[in-house]
Amino acid sequence: MKTHCRIALIAAAGYLVTPASFAATPAETDEIKQQLSQLKAQIAALEARLAEQEETQAELSNQQLELAANESAEQSAPVSEDGIKLGGAIRTNYSHTSYSDGNKDRTGDFAFDIFRLNLNGSIGDVLLNAEIRFFDYMTAVKYAYVGYQFTDDWQVQAGITQVPFGNWPYNSHNWFFSTNYYIGLEDDHDLGILFKRQLSDNWQLDLGFFKNDELGGVDGYVGSRADRYSYDIVGARLPGDGIYDDPAQPLGEYNTLSGRFGYHVSQGELKTELGVSALAGGLHNGQTRAGDYHAWAVHSNSHYHNWNLQLQYTKYQYDVDNGADRMAVGAYAFYDSIAAEATSATVNLAYSMPVEWGPVTGLQFYNNYGLVYDKSDGSRDTMMNITGFSVAAGGLFTYFDLVHAKNQPFVGGSASGDSSETERRFNINIGYYF
Repeated sequence: MKTHCRIALIAAAGYLVTPASFAATPAETDEIKQQLSQLKAQIAALEARLAEQEETQAELSNQQLELAANESAEQSAPVSEDGIKLGGAIRTNYSHTSYSDGNKDRTGDFAFDIFRLNLNGSIGDVLLNAEIRFFDYMTAVKYAYVGYQFTDDWQVQAGITQVPFGNWPYNSHNWFFSTNYYIGLEDDHDLGILFKRQLSDNWQLDLGFFKNDELGGVDGYVGSRADRYSYDIVGARLPGDGIYDDPAQPLGEYNTLSGRFGYHVSQGELKTELGVSALAGGLHNGQTRAGDYHAWAVHSNSHYHNWNLQLQYTKYQYDVDNGADRMAVGAYAFYDSIAAEATSATVNLAYSMPVEWGPVTGLQFYNNYGLVYDKSDGSRDTMMNITGFSVAAGGLFTYFDLVHAKNQPFVGGSASGDSSETERRFNINIGYYF
């Protein structure tokens, strides 16, 4: 537009100085010069106005482009939709053991493991996450909580949720977990509220308050306090009680505070979380407070290329008013026993290998070692070493585990046993997850 105006103005100026004008008188020549001066001034003023208009137009164009970009970004941003997804798993299990003559005579046994259902999603920004497990011998809720993401970093969960403690979410790679699981210090879920600070600025924090265990504590209205997924204290062992007896002195955990802090460091391809965990709570006998308990751990979880190394050192103590040095625990529809005080150490190494073998997309090879020692009840150490691998193939996920253990639940012993024999169990767990 500016170029066209300049051409028009120059043409007008040229008309005033056509060859015919040279025949004018001196007076007419002075008048023409005056008109030319005025015309030049008008041209300069008009050019200034045109320049201002072009600058304004450019600003408007930039604003329109920016607005269009913002609208495009808003339209392309993911839109959260309300809805609850249903998932689950069906699993079977094969085992061949050294501690059952019948099992050895049959060359092992195949059995149904579990059918489970999972619910996950949100309605109106309120999250839901739940899992219920159906066994031949019991039904158990592993977790069931609602949550809300109230800032970018912080989330709150309320219901049956995981107690923050130790390497998260698991201190193991195999199907059996680690020795810590059987003393209630791995993958434990209780009734309470949990605040989670997601990884930001290299650190994360989990703080929880748990009113009771997942079955409502010492006087929860349940058919059996052993029908649960997580190991919890259900009583104190009195003199003369058997390791597997129903607890003669019922107890339950209550008002437990638990915290877990993890700091992430990186050096090249090596990435490590260094963490510390602690918990403390009370023990109730149904009428009054009957003692308290606490535990703490230091742990690390390192990744280097396809390698993963987990280390954890843990100490726990149950201080019961009657001075019991052995506690009753319940899970998987039966009662067992643990020392009232002990130390635990675990070392887990794994190597993950992505593959493309038909439906097989991943393999993980591992060796997990755990030891529980310095037991207050004087029983022998609990040891478990698992060498194995897992296979991911579509919806199928399978564990192949060779277990060697002493005084280990589900491997021919008890966490409060006193055997010097090392037992063996070869186990295959096949699960289809949907």
